[in-house]
Amino acid sequence: MNKCIKYWLVSLIFIFICGNIHAATVDTLSINSKSMSKAIKTVIVLPDKYNPAEQYPVLYLLHGYSGRYDNWVNNAPEIKKLVDIYHYIVVCPDGGFDSWYWDIEGDKNYQYDTFVSQELILYIDTHYATKKDRSGRGITGLSMGGHGAMTLAINHQATYGAAGSTSGGLDIRPFPMNWNIKSRIGTYSTQPMDWEAKSVINLVHLLEPNRLELIIDCGKEDFFYKVNLAVHDKLDYHNIAHTFITRSGAHNWDYWSKSIIYQMAFFHEFFNKKVDSKKN
Repeated sequence: MNKCIKYWLVSLIFIFICGNIHAATVDTLSINSKSMSKAIKTVIVLPDKYNPAEQYPVLYLLHGYSGRYDNWVNNAPEIKKLVDIYHYIVVCPDGGFDSWYWDIEGDKNYQYDTFVSQELILYIDTHYATKKDRSGRGITGLSMGGHGAMTLAINHQATYGAAGSTSGGLDIRPFPMNWNIKSRIGTYSTQPMDWEAKSVINLVHLLEPNRLELIIDCGKEDFFYKVNLAVHDKLDYHNIAHTFITRSGAHNWDYWSKSIIYQMAFFHEFFNKKVDSKKN
């Protein structure tokens, strides 16, 4: 049985046993973004008995296209129980309706790479008791957020130690007319190099071996299944270690609400590993 599936089953047992446990705090904050000159709504989930004297790992959890900051906690309430079980912080920022978590040159409304990977992390590390290095920092997300999490982690390997994606848009090129991508970076016919450079599948060569721990999952009935399988194959070809999970499921909350259980188990294992100083 796949190791992460085992984690999933164990987590389900924990949730059943600890059915009355809920995270002590679910806060919604407005965090200022200097780069965009606006406040960004962000959900912070703290574990039960959060202690400012401790140092907590942080998982940054990104929403999908047309989504918002509270999608995860509203649609996957298991997160609150898992935060208590695993004892780390979850942060869910608003990534805009269709930002794809990119910095768009010349557009002050779309600087979400800078916001998530610099401004937000600085705010969280300043205002909460966090483990302030990459060994205590992971990022994942669904759909557009899966694309965002993988892109941000690959481009900021000194910032994140682990990254994931569920049902992620890991190759945008097969979808030239979808999800407002052309409004952000131009059409594929006019800006093909941007489409190539911003597809996760074309960033694999930037991964340093054994630098990022990775988990990718996608349902077999998902319209992103083929591109996820292609990324898995390319990671294998380049000998980049990763966890790849697939099972029956489509691009919906029924899949994602289950996926987050073993995604969070994966990050729990990462956060509790002995740190190899050569990788930091």
